[in-house]
Amino acid sequence: MATPPETGQTAPPAPTCFRHPGRQTYVSCVRCGRPACPDCLRPAAVGHQCVECIREGNRGARRATGRFGGRVASTARVTQTLIVLNIVLYLIELAHPQLGYDWEMVGAGRIYSNGPPVGVAFGQWYRLITSAFLPPAGAGYLGFLDIAFNMWALFIVGPAVERMLGSVRFIAVYLVSGIAGSILIYFLVPLEFAAGASGAIFGLFGAWFVLAKRIQADSRPVVMLIVLNLVISFLVPEIAWQAHVGGLIAGGLLTAAYAYAPRQNRTAIQVSATLAMIAILIALVVTKNHLFIGTYGFYQGRLF
Repeated sequence: MATPPETGQTAPPAPTCFRHPGRQTYVSCVRCGRPACPDCLRPAAVGHQCVECIREGNRGARRATGRFGGRVASTARVTQTLIVLNIVLYLIELAHPQLGYDWEMVGAGRIYSNGPPVGVAFGQWYRLITSAFLPPAGAGYLGFLDIAFNMWALFIVGPAVERMLGSVRFIAVYLVSGIAGSILIYFLVPLEFAAGASGAIFGLFGAWFVLAKRIQADSRPVVMLIVLNLVISFLVPEIAWQAHVGGLIAGGLLTAAYAYAPRQNRTAIQVSATLAMIAILIALVVTKNHLFIGTYGFYQGRLF
């Protein structure tokens, strides 16, 4: 027979959430046992776990890595961002054409006949990369064709390369290729003005070829794509083939360093390869600047 509770006995207070003391709850974390409100619990295989236990568990978990190192890129966010950025800058250039003249690649030249000299030789190193984000200034419909083809190629090739290399390595290949294309322009035609993302795009072509060979996939489609575009580059006078060749070589070499790096110390080797490539590009620009100054008299008659 049950004994009735004593008169005046009070029930124990309801437990409260360990993160929100003002909230009553009768549910607790299956891992740590602390009471938690619905906002602080997440479904688990059995019962619910609090957010702090989940965070602690994830801290020791290994992140999925790609085949060639780095975090797995489940989406092509960098490719999409590059496409949007190029298109937005193109629209800005249409509204303000001066942007194209200020950013396009030139070793040494004058935008206006009575204007100051501009170019990489005069300290405007930024043109090596800004020129890769704009079509040629004042090119009319050719500027539209340039941005349309390059963005179409980036949309086709970019996602596959990004997913295989990971976002960080992908953007490194893209930027290094664009800069290398500008540097070859500087070496071969320093007085010419040029712009466009084609150097970076050809770098992705080179990366695609290297990756296809590395995973033993059929590389014939990308070889045909590279050959066709190189033929067009050499046949059309308005196209700066130097940027295409420079980007192709740099993109292929850097991707080879990523793809063929041994698994042991792979990240360190890949970082070292990237820094070495950047150092080589800087050395090339410094060397060309020195050579340009050495032949100043030759350029003086045509430029100044």
